[in-house]
Amino acid sequence: MWKYILRDQLDVDEAEFWSCVRDGVIPSRGGIEPPPEAIPAQLVHLLISQVGIPEVEVMRMTKEQAIERANRYWTEGE
Repeated sequence: MWKYILRDQLDVDEAEFWSCVRDGVIPSRGGIEPPPEAIPAQLVHLLISQVGIPEVEVMRMTKEQAIERANRYWTEGE
């Protein structure tokens, strides 16, 4: 039954399971991790829906540029 739980319910082998339990190593689930400098979704939404910047332009911004633009919107209203 243990092997069934590991394989079919947890989708790990025994080595991955114990590595997670003992060392905190999370098994790979194949998900895509956002790049560290990705603009948070809420900020993208703010820039598009409230500030009025076209989506294409927001997608070209760096995280720092997006934060700077949001700060300018909040402080100067533009």
